[in-house]
Formats: sequence, C-alpha cells, structure tokens
Amino acid sequence: MNGYEIFTITLKAFGGLALFLYGMTMLSGNLEKLSSGRMEKILESLTSNVIKSVLLGTLVTAVVQSSSATTVIVVGLVNAGILKLSNAIGVIMGANIGTTVTGQILRLIDLENNPDAGNVLKLFSPGTIAPLVAILGLACYMLSKKDSGKNIGEILLGLGILFTGMLSMTDAVKPLSELEGFRRLFETLQNPFLGVLAGIIITILLQSSSASVGILQAISTTGVLTFSAAFPIILGQNIGTTSTSMISAIGATKGGKRTAIVHVYFNIIGTVLFMAVLFSLKAVIGFKFWNDAIDMGGIANFHTLFNIAVTIFFIPFTKMLEKLAMLTYRDEPEEETGSEDVENINLNNLDDRLLKSPALAVFQSFNTAVCMGRLALHNYSEGLKLFTGYDEKKFEHLLINENNLDRMEDRLNSYLVKITECELTDYESRRVTVLLHLTSEFERIGDYTMNIAETAQKLHKSELKFSENAVSELRVITSAVEEIISMAVDTFEQNDLTMAYNIEPLEETIDYLNETLKSRHIERLKNGRCVIETGINFLDMLVNLERIADHCSNIAVYIIGGQKNINDEFYHHEYIEDAHSGENKEYRSSYDNYMKKYAV
Repeated sequence: MNGYEIFTITLKAFGGLALFLYGMTMLSGNLEKLSSGRMEKILESLTSNVIKSVLLGTLVTAVVQSSSATTVIVVGLVNAGILKLSNAIGVIMGANIGTTVTGQILRLIDLENNPDAGNVLKLFSPGTIAPLVAILGLACYMLSKKDSGKNIGEILLGLGILFTGMLSMTDAVKPLSELEGFRRLFETLQNPFLGVLAGIIITILLQSSSASVGILQAISTTGVLTFSAAFPIILGQNIGTTSTSMISAIGATKGGKRTAIVHVYFNIIGTVLFMAVLFSLKAVIGFKFWNDAIDMGGIANFHTLFNIAVTIFFIPFTKMLEKLAMLTYRDEPEEETGSEDVENINLNNLDDRLLKSPALAVFQSFNTAVCMGRLALHNYSEGLKLFTGYDEKKFEHLLINENNLDRMEDRLNSYLVKITECELTDYESRRVTVLLHLTSEFERIGDYTMNIAETAQKLHKSELKFSENAVSELRVITSAVEEIISMAVDTFEQNDLTMAYNIEPLEETIDYLNETLKSRHIERLKNGRCVIETGINFLDMLVNLERIADHCSNIAVYIIGGQKNINDEFYHHEYIEDAHSGENKEYRSSYDNYMKKYAV
C-alpha cells in the first residue's frame, strides 16, 4: 500500500468521522429540543430512591443520546441547589447505562457484512435506512411549519448523517487490515494497561464515550480487533468520559464539584473491579474467544454488560460514594452571609452548564424572574410599614433587597443573552424575549418602592407626618397598588391570562385614584391645611405609586403578547387603546368592580 492510498484512506476515515460526530451532535441536540427540557425537569423531582434515579438517568441519556450532556446538566443542577448529591449519584450511574444505546444502534451495520442475513433483515441495515431516514427527515424539515415537526426532521437527518458517517468510516478503514503496522498496533493494545490508556486518551480527545465506542466499532470491521484488545479499550473509554464532568465542575460550588468527583470514583473503581474480575476469570477458567476477532455487536454487548454490572454492584454503596466525595472535597468554613430572610438570593441556578439544555436554562431564568417579582412585592409591603413605625434597620433591610434586585437583573440579563446564542425553539425564543422585558419591569418596581421607603425616611428625619386625611387616602391607593403588584407576579408565575386581562382595569382605577388624590391634596395646600414639605412628599408618593402600577400593566401586556406570539412593540399601545375604548364589556365590568372597591 503506497503513500497516496494511505492518505486517501485517512482522509475518507476522518471525513466519515466528521459526519458521524456531526450526525450525533445533530441527533442529540434536536432530541433535547424536542423534549423541551421535560427530561431534565423530571430530574428535579427525584426522591431518595436510588433505583428510580438510575432508571431516570438511563432514560434521559437514552433520549438525549449523550451521557456527557446528562452528567454536565446534573453537575449544574447540584451546583444550583436544585438536585441533592445523593439523588445525583443514581442519575450518573444510569447515564452510564443510557450511553450504551448508541452502540446498540450502530451494531445494525453488522447486517451489511453478514452473508447469512436475509434480504428482509438487510432492509433494516444502515446502508438502506440511512438514505431513507435522511430523505424522510428532509421532507419533514422542509414541509413542517411547527417546531416539533422540524425537530423530528432534524432528528431523522442527524440519524441518517450518523449512519452515513459510520458507513464511510468502516469502508475507509477496511483496507487497513492489510497493513502489518496496523495489526501490530492492536496486538500491542492487548496489554490491558495500554488498552485502558488508549481508551482514556481517545475519549478525552473526543469528549464523548459514544463517539469513541463508535470508532472502535468501525475499526472492528477490519477483523484485526480482538476481544482481548477491545475489552480494555472500552473500559478506558468509560474512565475517559469523566473528563467532561470534571471540566464542567470548574468554578462550581462544592456540591457541583462533589458530583463530578462521584462520577470519577464510580467509573474508576468500577473499571478496576471489573478488570480484576474479568482477568481473574480468564486466568482461572480461560476464554476460548479471547484472541478471536470481535464485531460491532460484541463491542456493543460488552459496553452494555459492563455498565449494567457495575451499576448493579454500586447501587447498595451509593452512600459510600457520597461520603468518599465529601471526604475528597471537604467543607470549608463559610463566611457570614447575614440574615436568612428572603433577601438572601442564590444565583447559582443561572448556571452556564445548564445551557447544554436551553429549555432548562430558560426554566431556571423564569424561576429567577419570579424571585425578583416576589422580592419587589416583599419590599413594597415592608416599605409601607415604615410610615407607621419607622425603623432604620428595616430600611437597611430594604436597601439590601434593592441591591439584590439590581444584581439579579444584571445576572439574569447576561444569562438570557447567553441563552439567545443557543439553538432555541420559537416558543423558547418568545419566553426569553418576555423574560428580558420583565426583568427590567420588576427591577423598576423595586426602584420606585425604594423611593417610597426613602420618603418615609425623609419624614422621619424631618419629624413630619401626613395628616389623617392623607393617611386615609394613601391607605386606599397603596392597597390597590399592592394588589396590582401581587396580580402581576401571580400572572407571570402561573401564566394566567385571565388574571393578566384584569390588571389593566385595576391600573386605570389607580390612575383615577392618583388624579383624585392629587387634586384633593393640592386643595389642602391652597387652603393651608397641609405643610408644603409634607405635601411635596405626598405628591412624590403618588407619582411613585402610579409608576409602579404602570410597570405592572407592562408586565400583563408582555405576558399576553407572549401568549399570542406578538412581539411587536406597538402591540402595547394598541392593547391599551382598545382596553380604554369602553367597547370591551369584560374590561368595563372589571373596571367598575375595582372602582366600587377603591374609589374614594
């Protein structure tokens, strides 16, 4: 075999590898998009039942076709405090089983090379399936108008490309069996330690055990790969796949780091124990097949058997793995974080590792935005209490909350921008757009709430008080504003359109109250029944209350627009004009009810 032929074989092999890896990425990415994060959300509801955890980890990995993606997501969930380390162990163990599905699918290529396979069976071989699923996938993608249909099309295309790449690799490497050096290479790898090392290196380079097993299956078609060489390589691949979770744990909390460490211990200890048992049995009873050539099915079966056996062995020892991880990465003395009240926020849930699953990243962004809304409502309620009993410590408490709201807005906006760089469905894209709007709305509500608290502080320092009439009037409008904030937050959290449509009538009622109370107060100022400095603070209060109501109205409009798939900025004005036109009977009825409740 001359240099040109070797170059051509190498080029075809790497071209096939490129198609194989792209097809795998396309397949797993679109399976994840089709699941819309449902598989990952299941992970959040895990109990302490390790069997259930293992089964779910297997299912999730089989669906997304990537144990690396599953383990990285699990590290992110533990890092965010959503999943406990004890639950994560079972998921990681299940992920190792789920990743073997790819090898079992690829073994279908054996039908291509099996002369005993009938014509009916060969219809299901990848050589026949690959073009069929690719054509069907293209048709689905081109003709479907829905996201789900396009995702299914891309899944089929990914499967077709994956099989095409695998077939290209197997065809390219077959002539290598004629090379003496190629045969000697795999004779060398019969040394179990060299075989394990080779498997580790290949998997670290590819960052995918499924891909490295696929390459090994392609090489098996040359007939030079024996059971004795393949087994250690597969065991090494299982260790190599832990590199992904270790990389993902960089910068994580101690929980996230411990999760990655569990993955490493599980795979290394499992590999060592399995090797000890395997080679002990070989020494005692011997294996007649040991030096025979292994095929794709043999590789797939051993990969599956190994991971199932190790998982079953470790199920009773999950607590031991957890303790081992905790001993490896010990607790450190934590700094005082202050009060344990609502203001203590945790932004770890906005974890970049979760971007591997955009649906889950969007879900965690939603949770953070809800937290912002709840914090703004809490500040408003607590801020009003300063007018009846001013306390400097309570004021400082509100100031800490306001600073946290600012932090949350900055972090959430940055995270949402990162999400927009991922492949999103139309639904997810709309949610991100709405979230980008709402974060600023909640933050602005927090700002105006702080202005109200500062008004209470000014009155306290100046030793001034509102008149009884002013206090009575403020009690009405502040109650209305508290209701509209609560409705806005609940509407967002529950995605309740009925409640959203009731926000604008309440906002119009608050506008009426604002104008009425402003006019009355100006009359009091003219008649000298109110101190000018107190009057200015009263009017400032009304301005801030009105602006809070306006932002609540914006929140309702964005939620309604997001539901209706309307991202046009002009929709806001059209909705308000239509609502205030008086032609909508439901709107008018709701407005009349609020006027009866709050009109003074």
